[in-house]
Amino acid sequence: MNQDEMKAMVARAALNHVPAGSIVGVGTGSTVNLFIDALASIRDRIKGAVSSSVKSTERMRGHGIHVFDANQVEHLPVYIDGADEIDHRGNMIKGGGAALTREKIVADLAGAFICIADASKLVKVLGKYPLPVEVIPMATNQVIRRFKVIGGDAQPRAGVTTDNGNLLLDVRGLSITDPAAMEIEVSLWPGVVEVGIFARHRARLCLLGTPDGVRHMDF
Repeated sequence: MNQDEMKAMVARAALNHVPAGSIVGVGTGSTVNLFIDALASIRDRIKGAVSSSVKSTERMRGHGIHVFDANQVEHLPVYIDGADEIDHRGNMIKGGGAALTREKIVADLAGAFICIADASKLVKVLGKYPLPVEVIPMATNQVIRRFKVIGGDAQPRAGVTTDNGNLLLDVRGLSITDPAAMEIEVSLWPGVVEVGIFARHRARLCLLGTPDGVRHMDF
């Protein structure tokens, strides 16, 4: 079973965690695209979705799924999204698709974060995947210098502007042994809009695609 097949498998499995009659939070990325395609098969059984990106919104509307603005809802039962990395405690690195800020906003509305990922995303320590950080443009060089002090090599992602009109840094060289502490620290730096560490909004369940089937990991 290849990586694409594992992604499709967990995307379909996530449908079992979408409550009937609900508004569901939907993330961004290649695995989520497969989930959106699967969600279309039960669109008549849900009220709709809140999306974390323009691309996901367009894909859902193309399937006839009603997309609510985040300001229209007070609570979501679940938020279903992928991860660039996830550890054995449910902490994640996210933002490979440049939607980390909106992803965290939607995750904050949800009662539970359900991560859908293939087995290659499971790691012991976060940080091998470059950490995305959304920054206000005038703060870019200052944030780069701050990361250098703690051993990180931060570089702007070429040609990328977020849906919020900001720049994105990718930070390499970090070993994130305390995700919660680093999330808090970096979030406090002036000019940082959001950091792609999801520790406060960690996954409560991961549907992990493996060659042997879907592995359920509760945190």
